[in-house]
Amino acid sequence: MTVLDFPHPRPTLADVARAAGVSSATASRVLNGFPQVRAQTRRQVEQAVRSLGYVRQRAARAGEEPRTGTVAVVLCEDGPRLFSDPFFGRVMGGIHHEFTAAGVQVVVLMMPAADQATTFRYLGGGHVDGALFVSTHTRYTTELSRAELPLVSAGRPMVPDPARYTYVDVDNRGGAVAAVRRLQAAGRRRITTVAGPKDMAPGRDRLAGYVAAMGGAGVVDPGSVVHGDFGQVSGEHAMRRLLDRRPDLDAVFVASDVMALGVLRALRRAGRRVPDDVAVIGFDNSPVSRATDPPLTTVSQPIEALGARSAAELLAVIDGTAGQPRRVVLGTTLVVRQSG
Repeated sequence: MTVLDFPHPRPTLADVARAAGVSSATASRVLNGFPQVRAQTRRQVEQAVRSLGYVRQRAARAGEEPRTGTVAVVLCEDGPRLFSDPFFGRVMGGIHHEFTAAGVQVVVLMMPAADQATTFRYLGGGHVDGALFVSTHTRYTTELSRAELPLVSAGRPMVPDPARYTYVDVDNRGGAVAAVRRLQAAGRRRITTVAGPKDMAPGRDRLAGYVAAMGGAGVVDPGSVVHGDFGQVSGEHAMRRLLDRRPDLDAVFVASDVMALGVLRALRRAGRRVPDDVAVIGFDNSPVSRATDPPLTTVSQPIEALGARSAAELLAVIDGTAGQPRRVVLGTTLVVRQSG
């Protein structure tokens, strides 16, 4: 559900295209007066415009004030994770700081999978000048490709052609490599991982880093990998499965600190000492990592900077100063504590 409800959203160019049975590009050519369009196609688009009551919105030009002065931040998750994972509060802090400094109003939308069509209709209705997406999944691929307003993603967008979009990411793969190499340097040889979701870029990239550090896809034991959903309960369940599969494991790289809480709980219940029997390294350097027993070694990612830079990139896209889509990757660092 969205945080705010906006009934009767304005029809978008995508709606016109669907009603006319043509592509959005063809509908745009008709509305812009291009001559290389068949007469029948032109009539279909014009009829769709009249029947839907579509009104074209003038795009903002470089140097002009935004058309509405409002942007949307779209959180692509269900409520439970939004309110339980400290990542979202931290990234929103960076986003809010940047937009506030620019004098831009922010509308926050929650978009679980069931509400994506409604959310994209709102975004295309002229209410906002652009949208910043946080925590995208592969299930949003179709709607993202249809969106016709300035978009930026905080994190690599889960679409087949991410180069089409400006996005700000962190070095998830490099951070995972550093974590696994620390475990290897400490003499750990049976290193497992609780990986993130398969349909999210951080889950995939952190797993890719684990695989690279372990020597490549042909070397990694599939039984040493279990996926979670970045939540604490999934981390505990994943750790139990790893202990069943590989009872002699001596280390685990966990793709988030919140999942690591569940991992530590499962190890404690199994009578395994951390780090004596099993070393544990997490990812995020969230506040919980300093309060675990023992304190958690983790990969620190600049979450507030991720939010602020993503917001700045969206403002640049809106005012026309960004040029071509940009790919920004922020660095990560390993924070060594007592768990691994």
